[in-house]
Amino acid sequence: MENFIINSLLWTFALYGLFEFVRQIINLCTYINLKEDGIYIIIAVKNQEEKIEGFLRSSLFRILYGKEDNVKDIIITDLGSTDNTKEIINRMSIDYECVKVSSWKDCKDIIDNIEEKE
Repeated sequence: MENFIINSLLWTFALYGLFEFVRQIINLCTYINLKEDGIYIIIAVKNQEEKIEGFLRSSLFRILYGKEDNVKDIIITDLGSTDNTKEIINRMSIDYECVKVSSWKDCKDIIDNIEEKE
């Protein structure tokens, strides 16, 4: 019985490692062929009033003053927050031109209708 459990754990870790390896290869292939239009970051948030402003400011600092020059816009979509998250992201979108606020439905429609450029 112990042998079976140990073998099961080893196979689980091996499959997980294989999955992670394949995922890394897919990510590399995807990001090597960057389009000249730039990168759009989509952030989905829900009830993150204590963390979202700090997260956005640190991300914006890296984008605006760092080496992240391919990023065009940060699109933030609220998933029905019941705290002050909506107000914070709306204020951030006024302060920073590259921060856009969108509803989840609109964001999903945009993603579903993206045509791949050849």
